[in-house]
Amino acid sequence: MAPRALDTLPPRPADAAAPADDQLRDLYRMLSNVRQLDTAAVAWQRQGLIPGYAPMLGQEAAQVGAGAAVDITRDFVFPTYREMGVAYTLGVNMVEYMSTHKAIWHGGLYDSVATHFAPFQAVVGGSVLHAVGWAHGQTLNGQTINSSVAAGLGVGLAFLGDGASSQGDVHEAMNFAAILQAPVVFFVQNNGWAISVPTERQVAGGSVAARAAGYGMPAVRVDGNDVLAVRDATHRAVAHARAGLGPVVVEAMTYRRGPHSTSDDPGRYRTLDDEKIDGGEDPLSRFRAVLLAQGTAHAAFFAEADAQAQQHADDIRDGVVALSSRPGSEMFDFVFQETTPTLGAQARQWREESEHV
Repeated sequence: MAPRALDTLPPRPADAAAPADDQLRDLYRMLSNVRQLDTAAVAWQRQGLIPGYAPMLGQEAAQVGAGAAVDITRDFVFPTYREMGVAYTLGVNMVEYMSTHKAIWHGGLYDSVATHFAPFQAVVGGSVLHAVGWAHGQTLNGQTINSSVAAGLGVGLAFLGDGASSQGDVHEAMNFAAILQAPVVFFVQNNGWAISVPTERQVAGGSVAARAAGYGMPAVRVDGNDVLAVRDATHRAVAHARAGLGPVVVEAMTYRRGPHSTSDDPGRYRTLDDEKIDGGEDPLSRFRAVLLAQGTAHAAFFAEADAQAQQHADDIRDGVVALSSRPGSEMFDFVFQETTPTLGAQARQWREESEHV
């Protein structure tokens, strides 16, 4: 049985501006680009161009909608390994992003400080702890530099899946965030699966958002396949945290249409019929129908947008192919702010064995 509706956030102000037509068309362009790039990345792995990739097919609306609500001048995003759509929406260089999937650089070659998009990681639930620490720092800076937070705090947006919500790290992060009233939004993409285990077998009650009440946090569960609904819910959550009112949980109900990763075989735990029935309406087809019904866009626009997205994916592929290996010595350069004797000894031994110096 599907979890009941949940929304304990204040509604948007009645006079809040609706997105303009050009903004709606831009949202579709982003959805199309993310879909094309995600599909291409799976093909790259099958072709041997990259060793591994975590597909996000079906989660485009959840990621683009959330990313569109971020203020990259002051907020900071803490992703998992599946947030390519968020990265694209925030303007992260996709060749540099894909460098990790090519095993060129852990966390991506992009500049995290400039993009406000933290290095992504494979530690399940790990990013939420970093988000809470960063968000608490915003509170401390606001109290130290400016006793008033009227200008608004920077907000940490922590991404996690329904599977990660069962990790102890996530409990610790939510507990501390609530105690510290940290300006952080826990954005949960409930895609129905924790690798091969369905949500109902690993999330008690079937809802991550319902847990927020136990921490004294507001929460909203939103249709994760509706890009406008996700954008609105995330806007509201960010506004709440920015005002100094503490953390929020957003649970976007979506579906992972592909495998957990390119090394996963979903046919071992679900059928194609299951995917069709449980996946719901495709996020891109759904938004396309909305824009057509409103007269905001027509067939020619979609054809052009999709063709440009395909060309963009091809251009990114060329950039990924051109990526070369990084100097091996870099593995010692960014471990600590100040090196240690042990690390220095390891670096010297590596140079002697690898570079014969």
